[in-house]
Amino acid sequence: MSNCAIVGINWGDEGKGRMVDLVTQDYDVVIRYQGGSNAGHTVVNEYGKFGLHLLPSGIFRKGVVNILGNGVALDCEALWQEMENVMQAGVAITPENLKISERTPLLLPYHRDLDALEEARLKDKAYGSTKRGIAPFYSDKYQKKVLLAGELFHPEKLKEHLATILQWKNLTVANVYGAKPYALEDMLAWLEEFGGKIKPFICNTVTYLRDAQAAGKRFLFEAQLGALRDLDFGIVPYTTSSNAVAAYAPVGAGCPSVRLDTVIGVVKAYSTCVGEGPFTCEWFGEEAEQLRQAGGEYGVSTGRPRRVGPIDLVATRYGVEVQGATTLALTKLDILSYMEKIPVCTHYRLDGQLTDEFPFPSALDDAEPVVEYLDGWKTDISGVRRWEDLPKAAQDYVLYIEKAVGCPIGYVSVGPERDAIILR
Repeated sequence: MSNCAIVGINWGDEGKGRMVDLVTQDYDVVIRYQGGSNAGHTVVNEYGKFGLHLLPSGIFRKGVVNILGNGVALDCEALWQEMENVMQAGVAITPENLKISERTPLLLPYHRDLDALEEARLKDKAYGSTKRGIAPFYSDKYQKKVLLAGELFHPEKLKEHLATILQWKNLTVANVYGAKPYALEDMLAWLEEFGGKIKPFICNTVTYLRDAQAAGKRFLFEAQLGALRDLDFGIVPYTTSSNAVAAYAPVGAGCPSVRLDTVIGVVKAYSTCVGEGPFTCEWFGEEAEQLRQAGGEYGVSTGRPRRVGPIDLVATRYGVEVQGATTLALTKLDILSYMEKIPVCTHYRLDGQLTDEFPFPSALDDAEPVVEYLDGWKTDISGVRRWEDLPKAAQDYVLYIEKAVGCPIGYVSVGPERDAIILR
């Protein structure tokens, strides 16, 4: 496993952070290649429990270099607050183990404000944004109207560049939303405070990764969210604004010549979804609340209750395909231990016909889940560490999913702790 991407198979919140934290021991460099502070990874280890949003989940492993690549939406304020929380727990963060690409674009306060203003304008048609500025940021990036982290080393040119951007941005702020225009001095002050704090970590990571590749270093690419939130392949428009698929990893990381050898797709033993949009297998009422409480299903970034339901094999099979997963990690199997019968969404019914193909986004609202039930095991499996020690019903559930989605399940997680894993 020389180069590996860890990615989400469904809507996000599958447990990618705990998997990165687990397998980082086999890698030299961990790279976040897309997304921003809008979604979090929960990591539980000897230092405590952490909700990471921008920091790569390999930050807890000594000797591992962590990189924020050029595909990331870098909110300096959010990153610094996260760094402070982790350092207060006794984790060392230095320019030796955290590097920020000088080509990473900066997400500024007006991106967050515009995100909230647009969601308010949309009202009941809102996309379910976390209001962390992600959509306005990536829109600006592709219009070539963003600052790059490396510009912090060129203050006079940065000031001139920012003034030009603000002149354009304030047209939207004032004329579309009727909000107060942004002052150049305020944005410069924000950059001086928070950009100044992360400045020691900014460097030419393209060269660093090139040299590391030549030296035979092993790269682990960490994604945010999942396949169904990918800008191109997800449930448009209820997606994020970047590419969460593994194929984008080398580009967003800043090493486009690197080849992926392994793609670990992470999928929960049941389905969860934060935000708006179609969710075919969704449960409601007491049944949903029981599963939500059992799994602690609340968003890391927002605290919002996650929408829940049984595992969706149609969506999971599609996620495996677009991610190019070579192996799967099935997380939170232990949460299902309270159920007499385990529900599985095996097919969709669309226009009166059964289908195993994930529909085009416009058709998803009309899709109905076809649910079958497998035997439950009704026993605590959180202490199990060997496949052969799992109850037969739990083994059968894993094998059923593996066969249905056409990808081997190499990891079975039975708890959030680093060692709460069964290797197959």
